[in-house]
Amino acid sequence: MNQSAQPLVMRSDRDGITTLALNRPEALNALSPSLFEELQAHLTNISNTPEETGVVILTGNGRSFSAGNDLKAIEKGEKAATPYQQAETLDFIERMPQPVIASVRGHCYTGALELVIACDLLICSEDARFCDTHGKWGMVPTWGMTNRLPERVGPLVARDLMYSGRVVAGTEAEQIGLANRCVPDTDLDTSAHEWAETIVANSWHTLREEKKQMRLLAEMNRDDGIKWAREHGPGAAPDMLERIRGAFQR
Repeated sequence: MNQSAQPLVMRSDRDGITTLALNRPEALNALSPSLFEELQAHLTNISNTPEETGVVILTGNGRSFSAGNDLKAIEKGEKAATPYQQAETLDFIERMPQPVIASVRGHCYTGALELVIACDLLICSEDARFCDTHGKWGMVPTWGMTNRLPERVGPLVARDLMYSGRVVAGTEAEQIGLANRCVPDTDLDTSAHEWAETIVANSWHTLREEKKQMRLLAEMNRDDGIKWAREHGPGAAPDMLERIRGAFQR
């Protein structure tokens, strides 16, 4: 864990919504091994306390979500705590019970792009800039981009983004399906939280089962997936009848 006075990832909790903010604004929130270690610790804690958090917002402090991998740390030979720590953290985001919303402004490059496409949903500001620079630096994706980016935007668009390394603005990100929504820069934080509030008002039981089933069923053929959901689902939430009665009383 980071031993400095300032945490590399800041956490705030409000009304069932947990916000995690990358906190290296002076370095455009570059993804160092230490930052990933703190992020992983927060995500593990959130996953282990499901009664406290229904939805997670992942964002970055300052003018950028993240410029991507910390190239200075790579140059210095800094290593992650385990060989596949970063990739496993992204896998964990997909498996953790709570939906995760990526809220992106400014730079979102390479490793940061891999991070946000591991999240369930993505909202960005008009000034957001997405880019895959693996080719520029002679790197090869190892955190899952070659799987997740085609899944998100389709193979044809993914090839364009990865092969060319071109920059995609926030408005285009929404158009190609990389982002769910693009909003004015000044509205990003409010819009992300309002979206999270809408989601967290629904049954957490349902949200978590939907997230789990979409991940599991993607690995099956269509007929097997439909059969699995029918035969192995956990059933309705304990508060289903209470929710239905409440709707009639409004």
